[in-house]
Amino acid sequence: MESFFGTLKSEFFYLAKFASLEELKVELEEYIRYYNVDRIEQRLIYLSPVAFRLQSMKN
Repeated sequence: MESFFGTLKSEFFYLAKFASLEELKVELEEYIRYYNVDRIEQRLIYLSPVAFRLQSMKN
């Protein structure tokens, strides 16, 4: 979890400014979806976390 929050701060919070709490909420949900579904990870055999989890469930 500490790694995720560190990444979240460096890739999300420090790079953007938000006009409202609603905008922050929408952007945060979008970032979390990207982090879990679209982001590929070398240590996960170049798959996203969701794709890796689905692949490991099939085996």
